[in-house]
Amino acid sequence: MSNDAATAANATRTALTTPPADGPDTEPPVFGLGASLPPADARAKTEGTFPYAADLWAEGLLWAAVLRSPHPHARIRSIDTTAAAVMSGVRAVVTHEDVPGDGAYGRRVVDRPVFASDLVRHHGEPIAAVAADHPDTARLAAAAIVVEYEVLEPVTDPEKAFEAEPLHPDGNLIRHIPLRYGDPDITGEVIVDGLYRIGRQDPAPIGAEAGLAVPRPDGGVEIYTASTDPHTDRDLAAACFGLEPDRVKIVVTGVPGATGDREDPGFQLPLGLLALRTGCPVKLAATREESFLGHAHRHPTLLRYRHHADAEGRLVKVEAQILLDAGAYADASSESLAAAVAFACGPYVVPHAFIEGWAVRTNNPPSGHVRGEGAMQVCAAYEGQMDKLATKLGIDPAELRLRNSLSTGDILPTGQTVTCPAPVAELLREVRDFPLPALPKDSPEDDWLLPGGPEGAGEPGAVRRGVGYALGMVHMLGAEGADEVSTATVRVHDGVATVICAAVETGQGFSTLARQVVQETLGIEEVHVAAVDTDQPPAGPATHGRHTWVSAGAVERAAKMVRTQLLQPLAHKFGMSTELLQIANGKITSYDGVLSTTVTEAMDGKELWATAQCRPHPTEPLDGSGQGDAFVGLAFCAVRAVVDVDIELGSVRVVEMAVAQDVGRVLNPSQLAARIEAGVTQGIGTALTENLRTARGVIRHPDLTGYALPTALDAPEIRIVKLVEERDVVAPFGAKPVSAVPVVTSPAAVASAVRAATGRPINRLPIRPQAAVAAPTTG
Repeated sequence: MSNDAATAANATRTALTTPPADGPDTEPPVFGLGASLPPADARAKTEGTFPYAADLWAEGLLWAAVLRSPHPHARIRSIDTTAAAVMSGVRAVVTHEDVPGDGAYGRRVVDRPVFASDLVRHHGEPIAAVAADHPDTARLAAAAIVVEYEVLEPVTDPEKAFEAEPLHPDGNLIRHIPLRYGDPDITGEVIVDGLYRIGRQDPAPIGAEAGLAVPRPDGGVEIYTASTDPHTDRDLAAACFGLEPDRVKIVVTGVPGATGDREDPGFQLPLGLLALRTGCPVKLAATREESFLGHAHRHPTLLRYRHHADAEGRLVKVEAQILLDAGAYADASSESLAAAVAFACGPYVVPHAFIEGWAVRTNNPPSGHVRGEGAMQVCAAYEGQMDKLATKLGIDPAELRLRNSLSTGDILPTGQTVTCPAPVAELLREVRDFPLPALPKDSPEDDWLLPGGPEGAGEPGAVRRGVGYALGMVHMLGAEGADEVSTATVRVHDGVATVICAAVETGQGFSTLARQVVQETLGIEEVHVAAVDTDQPPAGPATHGRHTWVSAGAVERAAKMVRTQLLQPLAHKFGMSTELLQIANGKITSYDGVLSTTVTEAMDGKELWATAQCRPHPTEPLDGSGQGDAFVGLAFCAVRAVVDVDIELGSVRVVEMAVAQDVGRVLNPSQLAARIEAGVTQGIGTALTENLRTARGVIRHPDLTGYALPTALDAPEIRIVKLVEERDVVAPFGAKPVSAVPVVTSPAAVASAVRAATGRPINRLPIRPQAAVAAPTTG
């Protein structure tokens, strides 16, 4: 094993063996909350037998292919499907003319056509779809469709979108948020300015989009796909098909990776239309290129900042302008902008803040929900500003951050009081004080690993080490008045419990957590989680840690109701309240030992079940000055990055990432560590390699060769040095979601470390080699 591969393996071991905050002497439970219960599908996924949508089959199956625009902006003069329709094996061709109504959809804003009709607004926009008896025939038929385009000048610079001709009937401005907090005329003794650019990150799921649509005898359709928000997808599909929602069913298959919305409706809707047109099952398995062209990406962002501080380094005022490039359609841009503006100052106390935020349409690829949207972009910028302030004031970067750190009871620039635990200073101290990794010269038994790899062209003498810090924050659940509700049913029969909840398992661990909740509440070890479809009550999208909070909360409430049904007859029989009875390890006992029986015996062949909902306290939209209690809760993270930089070549190697995180409560230690490690690794990709490049709106190299994802060989040592378990009293179990905040914080920490190593400003992510070449010194 190479040194970097060994490092990656060691990082995994480090993360998975980090003891919980209660200490290493605490005996871990076998099952229930706090246990490292493995996922039920882990073996099947490891052996390659787990069924994904791409594996599905049906009798009489047809194959679909989609024709996409090669232009980012064009007027469609004509579409001729004649040649495709007469090809042998072709069963149907559909265009905008075959979509009922106005043919528009959108998970959040209805502004996107199923098929472009008169205008193409981005490269890869669907024009038509074909169903044929073989996938090659379908692709050939799609290529045979003749489209006459009048190519138009694309608007690719979001700054020019304000003055450009409208790209959409709704205009180019999607949302503007002006945040006003404090005195606009106040100034600080020290002022630093910065301009920052964040690139376009792709979710790049390990499995590309796929689906199967099957027509029903009642004229409806069932769509089998890896949706992360099945009820929303069902409703918009029904509208596009001209059907009532109860005649469309979404069945969720295995999800092959999701760090954002999965299965863009642009993949699902042509499938359903073709199945309804042909009366046959139709399958689509996207190529990697189609995946890049078809789904949403992280918003590229331009950020201008001015920080004011006093002579001691305490922040006085933050001014910022934030511009999000939404691409052709709105999607999640409004929510992303709200997060960016609200968290533009970071987890710091800022008495005066004036932020302008805009999200605009362009002819670039569509942007949407990707983990940590909005918060990640501003974190890179405000932490760059903190490094500039530290340098100008001659203050240690970690100390400067500590002097300004946010805590419970402080007020955000949105006017919202931080009521949840906010141990920001503690997190930073933990990573600051954690021992630094040894320098290579201090470990002669280790081979020197140069940035760029052991076969790189660099020289050890050109390598400089840098240490950087970053603090990040994210909001939990939806925001600005979103109705965050989930429903779950727990059924128990013959000593086996079943959870029915439409919360989609995307890799965040909900299915495992649901099992643990029922084990903890009912003392039943064998718990199954039913497959998800839209015949079940809605549970909402798998974003912002919703399912850890509201869906697991609904499961807990339903399980407690079943517990009451189970214990009440026994309590009545023995003349005591149910509170005096406990369930553990499949046994029911009373406080005095008089009663001792098993759960199976107490069931006596009965089936017990209950359904419950969980809904957190309401939030409100930001007002015209960016003020309002917009968020249910917040989570925080501190990261210290250690990097080696070849200051001649600009190549960067991340040596170690030390992480301290505010988790509320550890519900599954191994699963939590894996989520943090995954988030840090994704953040490293954002910092160093991941950038979906475009040329005048056209995606360049839409494949995994041109889009460089971090691999196991790129993974550094990831040290989880502290998990702060200060429970959030309003959250079920007191736990906070953990996946997003390391994604938000890690890129900023890497950038900070590269600044420390090179003395360069580092104002663009991902970091380009030329930006990491040290500035020349003058003699």
